[in-house]
Amino acid sequence: MSQRKRALLVIDMLDDFLLPGAPLEVPAGREVIPNIAREIAAARAEGAPVVYVCDRHAPDDREFAQWPPHAVVGTPGADVIKELAPQPGDVMVPKTTLSGFYRTDLEARLKELRVQSLTITGVLTDICVYWIAGEAALRGWKPEIPRDCVAAATEEDHVTALRQVERLFGAKIR
Repeated sequence: MSQRKRALLVIDMLDDFLLPGAPLEVPAGREVIPNIAREIAAARAEGAPVVYVCDRHAPDDREFAQWPPHAVVGTPGADVIKELAPQPGDVMVPKTTLSGFYRTDLEARLKELRVQSLTITGVLTDICVYWIAGEAALRGWKPEIPRDCVAAATEEDHVTALRQVERLFGAKIR
């Protein structure tokens, strides 16, 4: 392993975002599945923690005033897609907002694991990936985002978000 311990974050790669006809379907998200699988395999091979940060909502979540109901606790839509299923030893961090840090134990878990850098993958580039990259940078972690491992609803949103996380948060886009 490298001197700087990294963690791989897998953001919202859930059935309710990726399956055809899903409530918040992101078709481009299906295209990045093999690339994220590559990153997961590489992280596991080097002993880096794989951390799944995933929406988990109550049936009456206030977020549903803006977005269709999705990732409701106990429903199949809240499951990580089978191609990227967590393995024993992986870390699961549920979130109820766009932020992976707000009212979660993500920061504590990363500190406990002595993580110094983050590789961020998942959906949506311009929403949850963007928020997590920004908040990670504010907390002292330099985010790295493989551009072929994140997706947005539109190519324009994807490109704009990557440009902004690089410019505003110092993220390394590779």
